[in-house]
Amino acid sequence: MKQATDVVIIGGGVIGCAIAYYLCKSDIKVLIVEQGEIGKQASSAAAGLLAPLGPLAGPGPFADLLLAGFALFPALVRELEDASGIQLGYEQIGALRTVRNPKRIANLQKRMAAWQPLGLKMYWLDGEEARKQEPLLSPDICAAIYVPEESQIKAPQVVKAFSLAAINSGAKIGEHTKVIGVQKKGSSVTGVHTDQGETIYCSHLVLATGAWSNLYSEWFDIMIPVSPLKGEMLTLSQPAQSLRHIIFGEALYLSPRERIIIAGATREDAGFDTQVTQKGIEWLSGTAIKLVPGLKESNRENSWAGLRPKTPDSQPILGAVPGWNNVILATGHNSTGIILSGITGKAIARLTTSQQLMKIIEPFSLERFSENASLR
Repeated sequence: MKQATDVVIIGGGVIGCAIAYYLCKSDIKVLIVEQGEIGKQASSAAAGLLAPLGPLAGPGPFADLLLAGFALFPALVRELEDASGIQLGYEQIGALRTVRNPKRIANLQKRMAAWQPLGLKMYWLDGEEARKQEPLLSPDICAAIYVPEESQIKAPQVVKAFSLAAINSGAKIGEHTKVIGVQKKGSSVTGVHTDQGETIYCSHLVLATGAWSNLYSEWFDIMIPVSPLKGEMLTLSQPAQSLRHIIFGEALYLSPRERIIIAGATREDAGFDTQVTQKGIEWLSGTAIKLVPGLKESNRENSWAGLRPKTPDSQPILGAVPGWNNVILATGHNSTGIILSGITGKAIARLTTSQQLMKIIEPFSLERFSENASLR
């Protein structure tokens, strides 16, 4: 069986669906091919934090990209909710980045000094001021940075909204379908072959394959340096007095929702294993209690694990595949896939339709990892 489309996107997570949405806004025919179900891997496992400061050491290209993605969200939320009818649970509740050990206050002060040029409002709080802002914090919290603009959103809803908005604009989605090979002509891909016995002809191919991206390296005689990084997560019931802010501390975050608190996340090189472990859950629970002692009485309600797509420099890979005319990479977003979904979708759609590379994604090409990224 044969079919044809303008663009085939391999991967139906938040990045693939965002690219499809922006392509469809330009009246481009799109087909997403997803080997499982849309958004059921890293995208649905994410906590949905829109808190750009954490991964940043200060100004630079990655900060520019993250802050651009973050700035899109207030308008993007309204747009997606209108286009899909799905409520995204967007909340600008602010975040507190805390320390419990007085010896670490100097490090937190250095981080604040590095972050201040980025333009977000932030306030230094001593322990007493931090507990006035968030009464549930532990008595041994001795300092915090309060960032009122940092936000959160329901990650699974974001993926659903992008996919449904794309479908409503004409995109097609093939779930439970695996691409098993590509059809080539010279330095161009002309189609893909699936395990359903189909050949799908296309003018462009986009790889938005997350933690699985390296599995496609051989097709294009390149090395895609993306590997899975396991993260376990836990939900706890809200205490009688609800937690109000996102809390960071002790290598953990707490994300408060209506009746639960999401605690995350572990970091483990475990291949493609997504099993939840007792060790991971005990660490999440114990560390959460160190930050918010009232959680000792909370019920453990749910736990799960997802696979972040890790790159050597913890930054995404965006742009054309070296040596190929019509193959584009949009992968390796590590823990920033949700916050970067909108800006990635816009940039990759523009590159696909007009061959114009937005300046903001220029530093994130595959070629940064090697002077000869192409092995052809």
